[in-house]
Amino acid sequence: MAHFRVGMIWALWILVPTCFVAIAGCESVAIQQAANGPVGLVTPSGMPRELCKTVLPAYTIEPPDILLVDAVHIVPRSPYHLRILDTLRIRVERALPDAPIDGMYPVGLSGAVDLGPPYGPVQVAGSTIEQAQQAIFKRLTEVLREPVLSVSLADIASKQQIAGEHLVGPDGSVTLGSYGSVSVIGMTLGEARVAIERHLLQFLEDPEVSVDIFAYNSKVYYIITQGAGMGDGVYRFPSTGNETVLDALSQIHGLTGVSSTRIWIARPSPRGDVVQILPVDWEGVTAMGKACTNFQLLPGDRVFVAEDKLIALNTGLGKLLAPLDQVMGFSLFGVGTVTRFSGPVLKGGGNGQSSF
Repeated sequence: MAHFRVGMIWALWILVPTCFVAIAGCESVAIQQAANGPVGLVTPSGMPRELCKTVLPAYTIEPPDILLVDAVHIVPRSPYHLRILDTLRIRVERALPDAPIDGMYPVGLSGAVDLGPPYGPVQVAGSTIEQAQQAIFKRLTEVLREPVLSVSLADIASKQQIAGEHLVGPDGSVTLGSYGSVSVIGMTLGEARVAIERHLLQFLEDPEVSVDIFAYNSKVYYIITQGAGMGDGVYRFPSTGNETVLDALSQIHGLTGVSSTRIWIARPSPRGDVVQILPVDWEGVTAMGKACTNFQLLPGDRVFVAEDKLIALNTGLGKLLAPLDQVMGFSLFGVGTVTRFSGPVLKGGGNGQSSF
């Protein structure tokens, strides 16, 4: 029985690596075929690459991009009724020497502008500019004799609802606070600017805004690294239209200890039955500075980094032999225990005495 067990162990140690080598060899052939472009795969030539990049089409806005909107010219339609946090430009001639009035005065949360002592606050929220000027003039005449007053609208609080960063929601629109929402999905930056200005015409006089991309969230590329049996890694990065393979792999600090130098780009195609494969010569790109395979990445590209087969084989062997190691360890523990406790009995068996 002992010889049989030893023979089984030796058989496992010989056959298992052989099977793994065969499996790894088959997988290696399959990956090599994919890189070379078998039936159903297309390896196009003349693709954009380092030193020979192409300009991507105009960026189209999609969720969850973030737009940066700047309010260039925002003037409310007349008559405008003052709101809390609006700012008035107030100037008074013939004011008290020690209490001049000349500057910006915000409409406070109480709806009043505070002119300071000895004038005090004046309620203006809900009033037009003319009505606010009359209310302020009335208060000033209580302290001053024949004041000369000028009041104008310096800034409106709702302007802050337009300017700033705006997330494109799942419905493809951006929210402009009290001005409502504007659909911008599928539009270029110029088209989005026109759409926002056209929407604001309902509330403002000849509005003018500028629109830019603050965060490119909808156009991305992926890096997939095989983990040699320890789990694959998937990394997602925004695509700005200028990245190459080398740029992409620098984002994950290069290759890991389980990676090989077999790298390619899997590029989605409008045709579902065709896959574009772009093999990358890693040594040529890095050690020799060759730009021919340092391809420019496009939105949706998958940069695939294959695993090191020897490490994958070692990991696979470890997983396969782990149960056997546990069984053998338990068996050896059992044999050692029996031997430890049966030893004294066997020694005392010759004279019919036991040590227990």
